[in-house]
Amino acid sequence: MKIATTRIATGFFAALLVSGAAWAAAHPAHAAPAHGEEVSMPNGVIGVSLQVGAERIGDPAVLYVAMVHPEGPAHRAGLSHGDEIATVDGTPVAGKTYEQVVRMIRGDAGTTVKLGVKGDAGTRDLAITRVASDSLPKGPMGSHGGAGK
Repeated sequence: MKIATTRIATGFFAALLVSGAAWAAAHPAHAAPAHGEEVSMPNGVIGVSLQVGAERIGDPAVLYVAMVHPEGPAHRAGLSHGDEIATVDGTPVAGKTYEQVVRMIRGDAGTTVKLGVKGDAGTRDLAITRVASDSLPKGPMGSHGGAGK
């Protein structure tokens, strides 16, 4: 299942899962903790950017893989652009916020997260071992097509 150009994006692309601290530093409004609470995101990532989308206005939002880092563990596990994230560690993501799902996917480097995904290859479960966010190279265009640092 590839993201069709007719889908209406109801969310935003984020590099939280790939570059973590670098993305938060560049986007301080998104890094601010809610209600004055200090929130620390784990350093372990799988190397993806996510997008919230829907077929039509009013349809339930779905969480899609927008980009997979070519050197990240998600790519090695077979996660692809357009795959729909259905579960994280057996917990359905339907009804959860984008931020809740990001916190579910991130964790300590070296630990494993299990994703239930739907895509062109059918419905499947993937076990992906997280790596430290700073271990994924940014490249000349940055990890998500922006200027590299």
